[in-house]
Amino acid sequence: MDEIQSVPRGITSLKYFCENANEYHIVVAGSLLGVRLRTKKSQNNNDENTGTGFPVGKVDEINMYPMNFLEFVEATGNSILVDQIREHRWEELATFSSKLTDLLRQYYYVGGMPEVVKKYLEEENLKQVRKIQQRILIDYEKDFSTHVPDELLPKVIMVWNSITSQLAKENKKFVYGVVKKGARAKDFEDAIQWLVNAGLIHKVIRVNKVQRPLKFYEDMSAFKLFLSDLGLLGAMADVTAKEVLTGENYFEEYKGAFTEQFIAQELISLGEKLYYYSKENSTLELDFLVQKDAVYPIEVKAEENLRSKSLKTIYDDNNELKPVRFSMSGYKEQEWMVNVPLYLAAEWINSIE
Repeated sequence: MDEIQSVPRGITSLKYFCENANEYHIVVAGSLLGVRLRTKKSQNNNDENTGTGFPVGKVDEINMYPMNFLEFVEATGNSILVDQIREHRWEELATFSSKLTDLLRQYYYVGGMPEVVKKYLEEENLKQVRKIQQRILIDYEKDFSTHVPDELLPKVIMVWNSITSQLAKENKKFVYGVVKKGARAKDFEDAIQWLVNAGLIHKVIRVNKVQRPLKFYEDMSAFKLFLSDLGLLGAMADVTAKEVLTGENYFEEYKGAFTEQFIAQELISLGEKLYYYSKENSTLELDFLVQKDAVYPIEVKAEENLRSKSLKTIYDDNNELKPVRFSMSGYKEQEWMVNVPLYLAAEWINSIE
């Protein structure tokens, strides 16, 4: 049953199927399900009486994301290459560096929205790719008008339209003043939360200490925002196919905005909880942090300049950390860190127990 959020009692009925008719396999989907559930919760705290409650503990939830890079590679007919990547023979994959870099360039432009990928594979028509991406963006804005409360709508649109300029900054921390001069958190935090609930953006929160458990050190007042899809970011920024597919320095242009977006959505698609770290009154910053068997500080490099001053400084303070740098250089294990090619980033993280 699709668009289940349109029929709240349909969601409630899932409890019945779980408890009294579990011989039926029920799958429901909803593009704005997160928004509808939270709206209902805020409107009525006694859901049991209204018949619109979510059957907690009775439903297995799966978050769906745009196709990640390996899914894109497989869709292009390179399943053997994907199999080799999943065997984790990192050094041997250097043989396929040129091929994987070319596919990565394609992914930077096409992104992972299934309809866009399908059209690209069928016709290899980049104009059609961009046309569908633009249509998706228009459809999103129509959804704003339909689902966002009237008093919130202008703020949602302003936040949405500011994301490209936020990511183009050297420091990608979200700045309210970029949305509107003199703006503060109280002016736009509800608009940001609506976009997060809708699944259109990802919020990566800052931590003020690089130590387990990272959640203990969250600083909710500082964060970065990323779109759900790299291809849509390119469409919003009106980046041309020529720039992406043939530009020699594309991965490092726009202050690495697209590369950081790529890593964010790749890791989020794995279900990873991402953070970032920055130190007050200092240039010290880590692009991302992931907590697995240890804390992995991550630096994202879109260019060949591979100096990692922030990583080394953090590691020197705590040798239990496991630094990793994602860049366009080949796989290399150093004494204190690992360099992983961008196109292997998600699978490398996924290989960690």
